[in-house]
Amino acid sequence: MMPSRISRSIIALALAAVCSACATLGGAGPSTGAIRDTAEASYDDHEIQVIELNGDVLKKIDVGSRTPNFADVFGETAAARTIISPGDVLDIAIWEAPPAVLFGVSSSQAQISRRADTAASADIPQQQVGEDGRISVPFVGRVFVAGLKPEEVESLIVSRLTGRAHDPQAVVRLVDNRTRAVTVLGEVATSGRFDLSPRGERLLDALASAGGPREPIGQSTIQLARGNVQVAMPLAAVITNPQHNVMLQPNDVVTVLHQPYSFVALGAVSRNAEVPFESVGLSLAEALGRVGGLNDRRADIKGVFVFRMESDDAIDPVIRTDAKTTRDGKVPVVYSLRMSDPASLFAMQDFTMRDGDVLYISTAPGVELERFLNTLSTTAFSIVATGNALDSSN
Repeated sequence: MMPSRISRSIIALALAAVCSACATLGGAGPSTGAIRDTAEASYDDHEIQVIELNGDVLKKIDVGSRTPNFADVFGETAAARTIISPGDVLDIAIWEAPPAVLFGVSSSQAQISRRADTAASADIPQQQVGEDGRISVPFVGRVFVAGLKPEEVESLIVSRLTGRAHDPQAVVRLVDNRTRAVTVLGEVATSGRFDLSPRGERLLDALASAGGPREPIGQSTIQLARGNVQVAMPLAAVITNPQHNVMLQPNDVVTVLHQPYSFVALGAVSRNAEVPFESVGLSLAEALGRVGGLNDRRADIKGVFVFRMESDDAIDPVIRTDAKTTRDGKVPVVYSLRMSDPASLFAMQDFTMRDGDVLYISTAPGVELERFLNTLSTTAFSIVATGNALDSSN
């Protein structure tokens, strides 16, 4: 009888140990109920808002999350006028109709032709516009050209020569317009300043002149700075929408940034991971697809959550009155989705993931109980087998 008593004692002790450990079984994270009660919790001493996703909420998020774009901020402007400025270089040619009175015929020209009806031209070196905005022209003197167009300088030179030269003609060409350029920086093949032609260049023209982006288009952001205004957009959005390919203006600064986006998937999904996505955006439905969907053995279909630091503009005013923003002006928000409702499948397609979001799927309530019962059953059979072995050995 003694071995039988020992076996029963071992079984009792083992079962007691299993029962006392049932509360320590592993889990993927907080339960659905715990998250829905998060409104009473706090983050950085601020209340956490739990918001059920529906049509009205999605519209508010869409309106509040809209960022400035190139088309709205800079609009469709005309190509900048070709204006001469200090530092520019001009190529000037002057002709005098025969018989040449002022410029005459050079010795080289005389060897080629002795005809009296040969037009004469002045050999003028290229002129750089001085800091005072002036250039020097033979028989004309110092001419103020800053702020003028090349054709206006032509007219000015001809008017100064009229009465001194026989039917003078002038052609002025802007060789180097150093103040009519844009700067392209960042993740491009060749950074530098690029001159704007009279026809005008657009944003993607400047990017092409710099050799294009070094990183994939889906991971690149392009920023345009004009004066004190700066706007950034995903490069892919500019390529796909011609409205954002705006006309550049002198002294614009174009910067290409490598900015990969990602979200983190946790809980009862097929694959827990940090998942990169394209800068043009990703819906919640696509996000779930990229991690293999919900784990059908563990997931609670009523417990799909997205944790986000949200802009207060995207929060309903009624909720916003009770919400407090963090130090960087964000509101801790948990967006909740019940996939037991067929309408949720449409909401998933309209909800756009953002960089840094956390997608969490809670574990179904019965999973922990099932895991405990399986553990208890396995342990009980092992203990009984051990006890039977002890009894048979005696």
